[in-house]
Amino acid sequence: MGMIKVGVTGGIGSGKSTVCHVWEELGAFVVYADELAKKLMAEDEQLKKQIISSFGKESYHADGSLNRAFLAREAFQKGRTERLNRIVHPAVSLKVEELAEYAESQGVQLFAEEAALLLKKGRPEFFDVIVLVTADAEKRIQRVQNRDNISTDEVVSRMEHQQNFEELISLCDYVIHNNTTLDDLQEKAAELYQKILRVHISQYT
Repeated sequence: MGMIKVGVTGGIGSGKSTVCHVWEELGAFVVYADELAKKLMAEDEQLKKQIISSFGKESYHADGSLNRAFLAREAFQKGRTERLNRIVHPAVSLKVEELAEYAESQGVQLFAEEAALLLKKGRPEFFDVIVLVTADAEKRIQRVQNRDNISTDEVVSRMEHQQNFEELISLCDYVIHNNTTLDDLQEKAAELYQKILRVHISQYT
């Protein structure tokens, strides 16, 4: 039996991480792109060199740890997010491929990557299935405010830096609308997990 590779995407506060947490409990191997990027930026020597040469020595503290505040300012406020993504993204993609191979060798049925930038350059060939998690803007703002304890303006600013996910629906196989409760989202996530295994396992094996 083969393994299905699923990309899970959506805007900030849409609930895509929650979907992936449910899938993990059901046996999926999940990679969270943001967490992986932070880990690689802190530990991958080659990547650290590239970041320092592009953004300066201030990108890292004296103890070698990532200076997140400095990099966030450099990237977001100075409009250099693309440059940072161009450095970090290839390293993340390579690691995701490695992890997918490892997961398959362990007999995992479903491998998922959760990433906001998944559809930045269209639909990636790496994935068999793409899932989009959506929610109304006001719901997303409220969730991120509660989660990160930040102002509405800050949330809106982050949202404006992201793609318009509604325009990307045609690139996706499944869409989960998350406008109600956490319980409802968890239920939808579990149902979709089983459906993907049922529908796609014969196609990709």
